[in-house]
Amino acid sequence: MKLKLLFSCLITAGIAVPSFAQEPVDADMVQKIREEGLNHSKVMETAFYLTDVSGPRLANSPGLKRAQNWAVNQLKAWGMANAKLEAWGKFGKGWEVQKNYAAITVPYYHAIIAIPKAWTPGTNGLIKGEVMLIKADSAAELEQYKGKLAGRIVIFDTKAPTERTWKVDAARYTDEELAEMANAKATPAGPRRNAADPNAAQMAAFRKLRAFRTALSQFLVDEKAGLVLSQARGTDGTVFTTNGASYADTAKAVAPELETSSEDYQRILRLIKGGQPVQLEAEIKTQFITDDLQGYDVVAEIPGTDKKLKDQVVMIGGHLDSWHGATGATDNAAGSAVMLEAMRILKAINFKPKRTIRIALWSSEEQGLFGSRGYVANHFGDPKTMELKPEQAKLSAYYNLDNGTGKIRGVYLQGDSAAAPIFKAWLEPFKDLGAATLTIRNTGGTDHLSFDAVGIPGFQFIQDAIDYGTRTHHSNQDTYDRLVEDDLKQAATIVASFVYHTSQRAEMIPRKELPKPQPAR
Repeated sequence: MKLKLLFSCLITAGIAVPSFAQEPVDADMVQKIREEGLNHSKVMETAFYLTDVSGPRLANSPGLKRAQNWAVNQLKAWGMANAKLEAWGKFGKGWEVQKNYAAITVPYYHAIIAIPKAWTPGTNGLIKGEVMLIKADSAAELEQYKGKLAGRIVIFDTKAPTERTWKVDAARYTDEELAEMANAKATPAGPRRNAADPNAAQMAAFRKLRAFRTALSQFLVDEKAGLVLSQARGTDGTVFTTNGASYADTAKAVAPELETSSEDYQRILRLIKGGQPVQLEAEIKTQFITDDLQGYDVVAEIPGTDKKLKDQVVMIGGHLDSWHGATGATDNAAGSAVMLEAMRILKAINFKPKRTIRIALWSSEEQGLFGSRGYVANHFGDPKTMELKPEQAKLSAYYNLDNGTGKIRGVYLQGDSAAAPIFKAWLEPFKDLGAATLTIRNTGGTDHLSFDAVGIPGFQFIQDAIDYGTRTHHSNQDTYDRLVEDDLKQAATIVASFVYHTSQRAEMIPRKELPKPQPAR
């Protein structure tokens, strides 16, 4: 793209463009990074150890600890400094599934697709019996089942999923979609809603539903229900898993609960409603881990070498924890493997940065960005008060990856318009690999927000979705087989180049205006 056209596009997108020359790019170093990242990659080997070898990585689970320990040891083997597990604060109980079997036995045998909800107990051995249908929409309607549920397998009258879509599961961004992102305008935060807001009725309905679910959960425990079947989100055998209880060490007990595929769940319902008795047998064994309630992040560094700049830091990261229905390949072993690979690339080409380069693999992201928020609070400051620590002024930028296996297409600027011409120059060598888009838009739901909240430039890369939202995100389909090798190689190469240029740049990445304090709501 010609420079004049580039400036025109940036202005159209509402991105401020400085009058000085375009940001310099080290073409020789980019070529070295491309050679190592594209032709000598270890990213799939890393992904294998994080997924197939480590297993599911639910927060504070044995699987997460296996992956964390492997990552620390691998970073040390690659020559990183200060590789360790760093505690960020109290999380709560770990949990894992040790056995999971469930099958219809009457009117015929059929093994069902079902996954225990996270942090729920097991069945204390094999449980057999007729499935009992519960119809209730309020606590008062539950009273008719009092004294009838002890040891029973129960199911609820739940609607089938909406009509199936005929759209393809996997997709990449089209040129038109990327152009729309590039031309987006920054949008200020809207006013807080009040009681007169049209959504107030929806919120009231939500609170009523939540209160009923709390009452239902307690009723099932009090009545000693043997096993609860609930319908999972998803179709075609895909189960999007969730938690069924709190991870807090003080949490109340709940009944054993299996999240069941919509096809199996609706089959059972149809049979019962049609007057056909359904018998089921199941044996669920889960374990709670309470010996260490602390949460930990994996951290390691390539130390800076410049006398004036070595105390400044460039950070990259992604969350290492996952849900438990599969091995968390696209969410987020992919992002973690890419960031580990970026560090390996920089060490493999014997790069000695001016600024220190630090990687962090977060834990408990799935429960609320806890690993990164805890790290930020310990090192940089508190977004509730905006009381900042000295380290906050020394972090140039944080780069995050957490949107699946898809290749990088560009960067969400998170409203930081001054970074646009810098990133545009750094993306230029990778246009042939499909990465060229900048959008002023914010994107949410992952760990760069923890940094952005205290005024540190925090960025998430734009990635092709592939089948992240439709099939793999938090589901039993999120396995190694879903990873796209060429996309991960491309991503690691681009990240390594961004890290290189950030570490060598004369100035740190420009910052937005410091956020206002955000007291807890």
